[in-house]
Amino acid sequence: MARHLTLVPAAELSDDDVRAALDGDRPLAVLPSGPSAVLDAARAALRPDEPLEPGTDLVVVTSGSTGCGRGVLLSAAALRASGTAALDRIGGPGSWLLALPVSAIAGLQVLSRALLAGRPATRLTDGEALASAVARMPAGDRLYTSLVPTQLRRFLDAEPDALRAFDAVLVGGAATDPALLDRARAEGVAVVTTYGMTETAGGCVYDGVPLDGVGVRVTDGIELAGPVLAHGYRRDPEGTAAAFADGWFRTRDAGVLDDGRLTVLGRLDDVVISGGVNVAPAAVEAALREHPAVADAVVLGRPDPEWGQRVVAAVVPAAGATPLLADLRPWVAERLGAPAAPRELHLIDGVPTLHTGKPDRRAVAALIPEV
Repeated sequence: MARHLTLVPAAELSDDDVRAALDGDRPLAVLPSGPSAVLDAARAALRPDEPLEPGTDLVVVTSGSTGCGRGVLLSAAALRASGTAALDRIGGPGSWLLALPVSAIAGLQVLSRALLAGRPATRLTDGEALASAVARMPAGDRLYTSLVPTQLRRFLDAEPDALRAFDAVLVGGAATDPALLDRARAEGVAVVTTYGMTETAGGCVYDGVPLDGVGVRVTDGIELAGPVLAHGYRRDPEGTAAAFADGWFRTRDAGVLDDGRLTVLGRLDDVVISGGVNVAPAAVEAALREHPAVADAVVLGRPDPEWGQRVVAAVVPAAGATPLLADLRPWVAERLGAPAAPRELHLIDGVPTLHTGKPDRRAVAALIPEV
């Protein structure tokens, strides 16, 4: 008999829903919170009225950061393999704080890892102080959480003591600035960088080292293998064949593998080629965030008649500051070279995000007028 998805709104997701998926009893998909357009896009990717592909226990809609979101097909075995390997790497079972959206794989994995450890996750409620949530977690247990870089920065600014309570703070979902990591570690926060995606059931490379059972190689881009892999995309055989082959998943990320340690350089399709030089937006963003007048930044490329592409920076000013292009250009050039220096600057109130918490680059581009 054909199986069909059970669609659960993010606000209504329970531990029983996740447990049923982990046990292979009831296939699950979580609908993200947000405007009707977001829900419509999720339903279009999930296609709940159509029979489910064999071996699927969870379908997660990708963030759509490089195009329309797709439904990723995951098995209970992949979720369990990911959760078990992660717990082995960070020190064994413990109690988890959920601070991420449950419609994305990172949030779902917090819930599943907590259930695998036999300890339902504590949920950080909207507007709640981190210290208050930590106080509600079991005393004497190992404590874990998972954050995106923006959350790490915010909690470091407001509640560093609460962050220090965790035995591991997993940080992923987007590139994390080296300066932010250095600051967190200097303040005694047990931060662990993670690399992975929905297609790998979440993070599968911790601090550059693959989890047990995970294979990594670099060809044209980073490729990943192992029991954590999804087995394709919802009702998309062509997309599945293009991304999954011979047990490997082809990411769209550039990277370097040195003595078994992976360094991720950024999205292949995000690279800005200015004057014949490849510029990684993530590196420029990290440099901009180090400037005292900058609170946050997103960098993209725009066509340029002289340079091919020009580096464009959308910047959130630090409190009481007004960033100027004349100041930011030499700041970036000194750190990354002249081709990386922005040639255009736009000030924005905040960085829009996707339902996963990642920066929404297409929304940022829409905020920036063509010049």
